[in-house]
Amino acid sequence: MKKTLFLIIGLLLSFTSHLWAQEFQGKAYYQSKTTVNIDLSGRNIPEDRKKMMMERMKKANEKTFILNFNQIESIYKEDVKLEQPGSNQGRGMGFGMMGSNGEDYYKNVKTGTYAVKNDLFGKIFLVQDSLLKLDWKMGAESKKIGKYTAFKATATRTIKRPNMAALFNRNAESKGEEYIEKEIQITAWYSPEIPINQGPANYWGLPGLILELSDDITSILCSEISMNPKEKVVIEAPSKGKKVNQAEYDEISKAKMLEMRENFKNNRGRRGGPGGRR
Repeated sequence: MKKTLFLIIGLLLSFTSHLWAQEFQGKAYYQSKTTVNIDLSGRNIPEDRKKMMMERMKKANEKTFILNFNQIESIYKEDVKLEQPGSNQGRGMGFGMMGSNGEDYYKNVKTGTYAVKNDLFGKIFLVQDSLLKLDWKMGAESKKIGKYTAFKATATRTIKRPNMAALFNRNAESKGEEYIEKEIQITAWYSPEIPINQGPANYWGLPGLILELSDDITSILCSEISMNPKEKVVIEAPSKGKKVNQAEYDEISKAKMLEMRENFKNNRGRRGGPGGRR
């Protein structure tokens, strides 16, 4: 079965190779949805306000991204829509600020490096490091995504995420629970008809553009692809911000999470304890 799969991929690559003989550029639009579970039960918050908070969190974690790519480089940016004056829609009650907001995620598959500009509570950091290499397991399962034939691949990776529940847990006194570290499975669907090993966010390394991807809380789906658009985009790494590697940034982010939790607890205490002001 796998021999047949590799034969199909080889044929697809040979049929499309003439399209890539010269320098090209493409643009892919991705719809990203992330589920964040925060338990608001047992809190002295009106039900209508709880519902509003959950709706805003949900909206804040439904985003559109654009991946501009060529044979070697790519840059992944959020497609930010202008909001109406005075509107807080999409801000998620500030939950988008938990941890960091990554912008301009640049990957260079030739050098095996990435650079991403992160806004961490108002301070800009430029994280530069080596690309994550996943041990992709390619299967024979395929499906259509738009007009492209995509094949399934899976991998496992260890991730570390901000622990939102601990941040707002009134009884959380211990240090070290600000992040959750665990192993998760990644499922990707890639198309050899677009023979580049790029993909959304920090994912790459398959013999075709990744069109769909999911992990334990996030799903990303390509909704539109434009090949060789008339308006070319200059793909270059971000350069602004304090330069750090990923490990250094993780430590800084962890310290900020601790600081934010302490501020949250102190502010709650000044407002009169668990019930807040009456």
